[in-house]
Amino acid sequence: MAVPESAPQRIADARDRFAALEPHLRPDELRARVAELDAAMGESGFWDDQDRAAKTTAERSRATRRLEIHDQLASDLEDLEGLLELADEDDDLAEELVEQLDSVEKRLADLEEERLFTGPYDAGDALVTINAGAGGTDAQDWAEMVLRMQMRWAERRGFKVDLLEASAGEQAGIKSATFRVEGDHAYGLYGAERGVHRLVRISPFDSQGRRQTAFAGLEVAPVVEEVGDIEIRDEDLRVDTYRASGAGGQHVNKTDSAVRLTHQPTGIVVACQQERSQTANKETAMKMLYAKLVERAERERQEEIAKEKGEAQDVGWGSQIRSYVLNPYTMVKDLRTNVETGNVQNVLDGDLDEFVRAWLLQQAGEAEAAPAE
Repeated sequence: MAVPESAPQRIADARDRFAALEPHLRPDELRARVAELDAAMGESGFWDDQDRAAKTTAERSRATRRLEIHDQLASDLEDLEGLLELADEDDDLAEELVEQLDSVEKRLADLEEERLFTGPYDAGDALVTINAGAGGTDAQDWAEMVLRMQMRWAERRGFKVDLLEASAGEQAGIKSATFRVEGDHAYGLYGAERGVHRLVRISPFDSQGRRQTAFAGLEVAPVVEEVGDIEIRDEDLRVDTYRASGAGGQHVNKTDSAVRLTHQPTGIVVACQQERSQTANKETAMKMLYAKLVERAERERQEEIAKEKGEAQDVGWGSQIRSYVLNPYTMVKDLRTNVETGNVQNVLDGDLDEFVRAWLLQQAGEAEAAPAE
Protein backbone atom coordinates (compact mmCIF):
# COMPACT_ATOMS: atom_id res chain seq x y z
CA MET A 1 0.00 0.00 0.00
CA ALA A 2 1.11 3.57 -0.65
CA VAL A 3 1.90 5.96 2.15
CA PRO A 4 -1.20 8.14 2.76
CA GLU A 5 -0.67 11.80 1.82
CA SER A 6 -1.93 12.78 5.27
CA ALA A 7 0.77 10.78 7.11
CA PRO A 8 3.39 13.58 7.48
CA GLN A 9 0.82 16.01 8.88
CA ARG A 10 -0.63 13.37 11.21
CA ILE A 11 2.85 12.65 12.56
CA ALA A 12 3.50 16.36 13.11
CA ASP A 13 0.14 16.71 14.88
CA ALA A 14 0.92 13.68 17.06
CA ARG A 15 4.23 15.26 18.08
CA ASP A 16 2.47 18.49 19.04
CA ARG A 17 -0.15 16.60 21.05
CA PHE A 18 2.55 14.61 22.86
CA ALA A 19 4.46 17.80 23.70
CA ALA A 20 1.28 19.34 25.11
CA LEU A 21 0.80 16.27 27.32
CA GLU A 22 4.30 16.32 28.83
CA PRO A 23 3.33 18.61 31.75
CA HIS A 24 0.44 16.26 32.54
CA LEU A 25 2.53 13.09 32.28
CA ARG A 26 5.43 14.48 34.41
CA PRO A 27 7.89 11.68 33.52
CA ASP A 28 10.78 13.13 35.56
CA GLU A 29 8.63 13.28 38.70
CA LEU A 30 7.46 9.72 38.09
CA ARG A 31 11.01 8.44 37.72
CA ALA A 32 12.00 10.10 40.98
CA ARG A 33 8.96 8.67 42.75
CA VAL A 34 9.64 5.15 41.46
CA ALA A 35 13.19 5.44 42.79
CA GLU A 36 11.83 6.50 46.21
CA LEU A 37 9.41 3.60 46.29
CA ASP A 38 12.12 1.14 45.24
CA ALA A 39 14.27 2.38 48.12
CA ALA A 40 11.37 1.98 50.56
CA MET A 41 10.68 -1.55 49.33
CA GLY A 42 14.33 -2.43 49.87
CA GLU A 43 14.28 -1.41 53.53
CA SER A 44 14.56 -4.04 56.23
CA GLY A 45 11.16 -5.06 57.59
CA PHE A 46 9.24 -3.52 54.71
CA TRP A 47 7.05 -6.60 54.27
CA ASP A 48 6.23 -6.82 57.98
CA ASP A 49 3.47 -4.22 57.54
CA GLN A 50 1.28 -5.86 54.89
CA ASP A 51 -1.08 -2.90 54.45
CA ARG A 52 1.77 -0.45 53.91
CA ALA A 53 3.53 -2.90 51.58
CA ALA A 54 0.39 -3.40 49.50
CA LYS A 55 -0.16 0.34 49.09
CA THR A 56 3.48 0.98 48.22
CA THR A 57 3.66 -1.77 45.62
CA ALA A 58 0.34 -0.66 44.12
CA GLU A 59 1.59 2.93 43.82
CA ARG A 60 4.85 1.73 42.25
CA SER A 61 2.92 -0.38 39.77
CA ARG A 62 0.78 2.61 38.75
CA ALA A 63 3.77 4.94 38.42
CA THR A 64 5.76 2.38 36.45
CA ARG A 65 2.84 1.78 34.11
CA ARG A 66 2.46 5.50 33.42
CA LEU A 67 6.19 5.78 32.75
CA GLU A 68 6.05 2.87 30.33
CA ILE A 69 3.15 4.51 28.48
CA HIS A 70 5.13 7.76 28.19
CA ASP A 71 8.39 6.13 27.13
CA GLN A 72 6.74 3.82 24.61
CA LEU A 73 4.89 6.74 23.03
CA ALA A 74 8.10 8.76 22.79
CA SER A 75 9.88 5.80 21.19
CA ASP A 76 7.05 5.10 18.74
CA LEU A 77 6.93 8.74 17.67
CA GLU A 78 10.65 8.60 16.90
CA ASP A 79 10.17 5.39 14.92
CA LEU A 80 7.41 7.02 12.85
CA GLU A 81 9.88 9.52 11.39
CA GLY A 82 12.16 6.71 10.23
CA LEU A 83 9.30 4.62 8.90
CA LEU A 84 8.00 7.58 6.91
CA GLU A 85 11.34 7.93 5.09
CA LEU A 86 11.49 4.24 4.20
CA ALA A 87 7.82 3.47 3.56
CA ASP A 88 7.64 5.02 0.08
CA GLU A 89 9.72 2.15 -1.27
CA ASP A 90 8.30 -0.71 0.81
CA ASP A 91 4.60 -1.59 0.95
CA ASP A 92 5.06 -3.64 4.13
CA LEU A 93 6.65 -0.68 5.87
CA ALA A 94 3.88 1.60 4.59
CA GLU A 95 1.32 -0.69 6.22
CA GLU A 96 3.35 -0.79 9.44
CA LEU A 97 3.54 3.02 9.40
CA VAL A 98 -0.25 3.36 9.19
CA GLU A 99 -0.83 0.79 11.95
CA GLN A 100 1.70 2.44 14.29
CA LEU A 101 0.32 5.90 13.58
CA ASP A 102 -3.20 4.70 14.36
CA SER A 103 -1.92 3.18 17.61
CA VAL A 104 -0.08 6.35 18.62
CA GLU A 105 -3.16 8.51 17.98
CA LYS A 106 -5.35 6.14 20.02
CA ARG A 107 -2.96 6.25 22.99
CA LEU A 108 -2.71 10.03 22.76
CA ALA A 109 -6.52 10.26 22.83
CA ASP A 110 -6.59 8.09 25.96
CA LEU A 111 -4.05 10.34 27.68
CA GLU A 112 -5.94 13.46 26.64
CA GLU A 113 -9.04 11.91 28.17
CA GLU A 114 -7.22 11.56 31.49
CA ARG A 115 -6.64 15.33 31.57
CA LEU A 116 -10.38 15.82 31.84
CA PHE A 117 -10.48 14.32 35.33
CA THR A 118 -10.31 16.95 38.07
CA GLY A 119 -12.25 15.49 41.01
CA PRO A 120 -10.44 14.41 44.19
CA TYR A 121 -11.38 10.74 43.70
CA ASP A 122 -11.48 10.55 39.89
CA ALA A 123 -8.19 8.68 39.57
CA GLY A 124 -9.24 5.78 41.81
CA ASP A 125 -11.47 2.73 41.80
CA ALA A 126 -15.26 2.77 41.85
CA LEU A 127 -18.21 1.03 43.45
CA VAL A 128 -21.08 0.85 40.96
CA THR A 129 -24.63 0.01 42.03
CA ILE A 130 -27.49 -0.75 39.63
CA ASN A 131 -31.09 -0.51 40.89
CA ALA A 132 -34.27 -1.49 39.06
CA GLY A 133 -36.67 1.44 38.82
CA ALA A 134 -40.24 1.82 37.64
CA GLY A 135 -41.47 -0.85 35.27
CA GLY A 136 -41.93 -4.04 37.29
CA THR A 137 -40.44 -7.19 35.77
CA ASP A 138 -39.34 -5.24 32.71
CA ALA A 139 -37.35 -2.88 34.93
CA GLN A 140 -35.68 -5.77 36.75
CA ASP A 141 -34.77 -7.39 33.44
CA TRP A 142 -33.49 -4.03 32.18
CA ALA A 143 -31.42 -3.58 35.36
CA GLU A 144 -29.65 -6.86 34.64
CA MET A 145 -29.03 -5.71 31.05
CA VAL A 146 -27.53 -2.47 32.36
CA LEU A 147 -25.38 -4.46 34.79
CA ARG A 148 -24.05 -6.59 31.95
CA MET A 149 -23.45 -3.53 29.74
CA GLN A 150 -21.55 -1.66 32.45
CA MET A 151 -19.41 -4.63 33.48
CA ARG A 152 -18.55 -5.39 29.86
CA TRP A 153 -17.54 -1.77 29.30
CA ALA A 154 -15.17 -1.99 32.26
CA GLU A 155 -13.69 -5.23 30.97
CA ARG A 156 -13.23 -3.73 27.47
CA ARG A 157 -11.14 -0.97 29.07
CA GLY A 158 -8.97 -3.57 30.81
CA PHE A 159 -10.35 -2.94 34.30
CA LYS A 160 -10.70 -5.61 36.96
CA VAL A 161 -14.35 -6.20 37.86
CA ASP A 162 -15.70 -7.95 40.98
CA LEU A 163 -19.42 -8.46 41.52
CA LEU A 164 -20.00 -7.95 45.24
CA GLU A 165 -23.76 -8.45 45.53
CA ALA A 166 -26.77 -9.19 43.35
CA SER A 167 -30.39 -9.38 44.47
CA ALA A 168 -32.55 -11.44 42.11
CA GLY A 169 -35.85 -10.20 40.72
CA GLU A 170 -39.09 -12.08 41.34
CA GLN A 171 -39.48 -13.37 37.77
CA ALA A 172 -36.41 -12.21 35.89
CA GLY A 173 -33.43 -9.90 36.12
CA ILE A 174 -32.25 -8.21 39.31
CA LYS A 175 -33.59 -5.78 41.87
CA SER A 176 -30.09 -4.44 42.52
CA ALA A 177 -26.42 -5.29 42.18
CA THR A 178 -23.10 -3.75 43.18
CA PHE A 179 -19.71 -4.34 41.59
CA ARG A 180 -16.25 -2.92 42.17
CA VAL A 181 -14.14 -1.63 39.29
CA GLU A 182 -10.37 -1.41 39.73
CA GLY A 183 -8.37 0.61 37.23
CA ASP A 184 -6.97 4.03 36.45
CA HIS A 185 -9.69 6.72 36.64
CA ALA A 186 -12.48 4.17 37.08
CA TYR A 187 -14.45 6.53 39.34
CA GLY A 188 -13.96 9.49 37.02
CA LEU A 189 -15.18 7.48 34.04
CA TYR A 190 -18.21 6.01 35.78
CA GLY A 191 -19.32 9.50 36.75
CA ALA A 192 -20.51 9.73 33.14
CA GLU A 193 -22.87 6.79 33.70
CA ARG A 194 -24.42 8.01 36.96
CA GLY A 195 -28.16 8.56 36.54
CA VAL A 196 -31.30 6.92 35.19
CA HIS A 197 -31.15 4.77 32.07
CA ARG A 198 -34.46 4.42 30.18
CA LEU A 199 -35.43 1.50 27.93
CA VAL A 200 -38.29 1.41 25.41
CA ARG A 201 -39.08 -1.94 23.79
CA ILE A 202 -41.73 -4.57 23.13
CA SER A 203 -41.93 -6.30 26.47
CA PRO A 204 -41.00 -10.01 26.43
CA PHE A 205 -43.12 -10.31 29.59
CA ASP A 206 -46.33 -8.87 28.12
CA SER A 207 -48.58 -11.53 26.61
CA GLN A 208 -50.14 -8.89 24.33
CA GLY A 209 -46.79 -7.77 22.97
CA ARG A 210 -47.17 -4.14 24.01
CA ARG A 211 -44.39 -1.58 24.10
CA GLN A 212 -43.13 -0.88 27.62
CA THR A 213 -40.84 1.68 29.22
CA ALA A 214 -38.50 0.59 32.00
CA PHE A 215 -35.98 2.43 34.12
CA ALA A 216 -32.76 1.49 35.92
CA GLY A 217 -30.65 3.77 38.10
CA LEU A 218 -26.87 3.75 38.37
CA GLU A 219 -25.04 5.05 41.43
CA VAL A 220 -21.27 5.31 41.71
CA ALA A 221 -19.08 5.89 44.77
CA PRO A 222 -15.30 6.19 45.08
CA VAL A 223 -13.29 3.46 46.75
CA VAL A 224 -11.51 5.28 49.57
CA GLU A 225 -8.94 3.27 51.49
CA GLU A 226 -7.99 5.95 54.03
CA VAL A 227 -10.55 6.73 56.71
CA GLY A 228 -11.06 10.49 56.91
CA ASP A 229 -13.46 12.74 58.78
CA ILE A 230 -16.55 10.56 58.29
CA GLU A 231 -17.40 8.53 61.36
CA ILE A 232 -19.56 5.41 61.29
CA ARG A 233 -20.86 4.65 64.78
CA ASP A 234 -21.89 1.13 65.75
CA GLU A 235 -25.21 2.36 67.13
CA ASP A 236 -26.08 3.85 63.73
CA LEU A 237 -25.73 0.50 61.98
CA ARG A 238 -28.22 -2.30 61.52
CA VAL A 239 -26.49 -5.54 60.53
CA ASP A 240 -28.46 -8.30 58.81
CA THR A 241 -27.07 -11.63 57.66
CA TYR A 242 -28.67 -13.88 55.07
CA ARG A 243 -28.02 -16.73 52.69
CA ALA A 244 -26.23 -15.49 49.60
CA SER A 245 -27.42 -16.36 46.13
CA GLY A 246 -26.93 -14.64 42.81
CA ALA A 247 -29.59 -13.58 40.35
CA GLY A 248 -30.88 -16.90 39.09
CA GLY A 249 -27.74 -18.53 40.41
CA GLN A 250 -25.75 -16.82 37.67
CA HIS A 251 -23.57 -14.41 39.56
CA VAL A 252 -22.66 -15.42 43.10
CA ASN A 253 -22.15 -18.87 44.58
CA LYS A 254 -24.45 -19.78 47.46
CA THR A 255 -23.03 -19.47 50.98
CA ASP A 256 -24.36 -18.67 54.44
CA SER A 257 -22.25 -15.58 54.88
CA ALA A 258 -23.93 -12.59 53.19
CA VAL A 259 -24.07 -9.32 55.14
CA ARG A 260 -26.34 -6.32 54.68
CA LEU A 261 -25.60 -3.03 56.47
CA THR A 262 -28.12 -0.23 56.91
CA HIS A 263 -26.78 3.18 57.94
CA GLN A 264 -29.83 4.45 59.78
CA PRO A 265 -29.08 8.21 59.83
CA THR A 266 -28.84 8.34 56.01
CA GLY A 267 -30.84 5.26 54.98
CA ILE A 268 -27.91 4.00 52.88
CA VAL A 269 -27.95 0.21 52.46
CA VAL A 270 -25.01 -1.89 51.27
CA ALA A 271 -24.57 -5.62 51.02
CA CYS A 272 -21.78 -8.05 50.21
CA GLN A 273 -21.96 -11.77 49.51
CA GLN A 274 -18.78 -12.27 47.49
CA GLU A 275 -16.45 -13.37 50.29
CA ARG A 276 -16.39 -16.81 51.87
CA SER A 277 -16.84 -15.72 55.48
CA GLN A 278 -19.33 -13.46 57.20
CA THR A 279 -16.46 -11.49 58.76
CA ALA A 280 -14.87 -10.82 55.37
CA ASN A 281 -18.22 -9.81 53.87
CA LYS A 282 -18.85 -7.40 56.73
CA GLU A 283 -15.41 -5.86 56.30
CA THR A 284 -16.04 -5.34 52.57
CA ALA A 285 -19.54 -3.99 53.25
CA MET A 286 -18.10 -1.44 55.71
CA LYS A 287 -15.73 -0.22 52.99
CA MET A 288 -18.67 0.03 50.59
CA LEU A 289 -20.67 2.02 53.15
CA TYR A 290 -17.79 4.39 53.79
CA ALA A 291 -17.39 4.92 50.03
CA LYS A 292 -21.06 5.80 49.68
CA LEU A 293 -20.92 8.20 52.61
CA VAL A 294 -17.89 9.91 51.04
CA GLU A 295 -19.74 10.22 47.73
CA ARG A 296 -22.80 11.61 49.51
CA ALA A 297 -20.70 14.22 51.32
CA GLU A 298 -18.97 15.26 48.09
CA ARG A 299 -22.30 15.51 46.25
CA GLU A 300 -23.79 17.65 49.02
CA ARG A 301 -20.72 19.91 48.89
CA GLN A 302 -21.11 20.38 45.13
CA GLU A 303 -24.84 21.08 45.51
CA GLU A 304 -24.12 23.70 48.16
CA ILE A 305 -21.58 25.41 45.90
CA ALA A 306 -24.10 25.38 43.04
CA LYS A 307 -26.78 26.81 45.32
CA GLU A 308 -24.50 29.66 46.40
CA LYS A 309 -23.85 30.45 42.74
CA GLY A 310 -27.59 30.44 42.02
CA GLU A 311 -27.31 27.52 39.62
CA ALA A 312 -30.15 25.11 38.86
CA GLN A 313 -30.00 21.96 40.95
CA ASP A 314 -29.60 18.53 39.38
CA VAL A 315 -30.96 15.83 41.64
CA GLY A 316 -27.81 13.68 41.69
CA TRP A 317 -28.34 10.34 40.04
CA GLY A 318 -32.12 10.81 40.02
CA SER A 319 -32.06 12.48 36.60
CA GLN A 320 -32.54 10.60 33.34
CA ILE A 321 -29.37 10.61 31.27
CA ARG A 322 -29.86 8.25 28.35
CA SER A 323 -32.62 6.54 26.36
CA TYR A 324 -32.28 3.14 24.71
CA VAL A 325 -35.07 2.64 22.17
CA LEU A 326 -35.56 -0.80 20.60
CA ASN A 327 -39.07 -0.17 19.22
CA PRO A 328 -40.54 1.38 17.04
CA TYR A 329 -37.00 2.28 15.87
CA THR A 330 -33.53 1.56 17.23
CA MET A 331 -31.48 4.32 18.77
CA VAL A 332 -29.48 5.15 21.88
CA LYS A 333 -29.38 8.86 22.70
CA ASP A 334 -27.61 10.64 25.53
CA LEU A 335 -29.92 13.39 26.73
CA ARG A 336 -27.08 15.52 28.14
CA THR A 337 -24.75 15.65 25.14
CA ASN A 338 -27.13 14.64 22.31
CA VAL A 339 -24.69 11.94 21.18
CA GLU A 340 -26.69 9.16 19.53
CA THR A 341 -26.23 5.94 17.59
CA GLY A 342 -28.46 3.44 15.84
CA ASN A 343 -26.19 0.52 16.74
CA VAL A 344 -28.01 -0.37 19.95
CA GLN A 345 -26.54 -3.87 20.23
CA ASN A 346 -22.98 -2.58 20.29
CA VAL A 347 -23.90 -0.21 23.11
CA LEU A 348 -25.61 -2.96 25.09
CA ASP A 349 -22.45 -5.02 24.61
CA GLY A 350 -20.45 -2.33 26.38
CA ASP A 351 -19.44 0.12 23.66
CA LEU A 352 -19.88 3.28 25.77
CA ASP A 353 -16.68 5.20 25.06
CA GLU A 354 -18.27 7.74 22.69
CA PHE A 355 -20.96 8.66 25.23
CA VAL A 356 -18.51 8.89 28.11
CA ARG A 357 -15.93 10.97 26.26
CA ALA A 358 -18.58 13.44 25.06
CA TRP A 359 -19.81 13.89 28.63
CA LEU A 360 -16.28 14.38 29.97
CA LEU A 361 -15.56 17.00 27.30
CA GLN A 362 -18.84 18.75 28.12
CA GLN A 363 -17.97 18.81 31.82
CA ALA A 364 -14.48 20.11 31.10
CA GLY A 365 -15.93 22.85 28.90
CA GLU A 366 -18.38 23.92 31.59
CA ALA A 367 -15.57 23.98 34.17
CA GLU A 368 -13.42 26.20 31.94
CA ALA A 369 -16.35 28.54 31.27
CA ALA A 370 -17.21 28.87 34.97
CA PRO A 371 -15.94 32.00 36.74
CA ALA A 372 -13.02 31.51 39.11
CA GLU A 373 -13.82 31.04 42.81
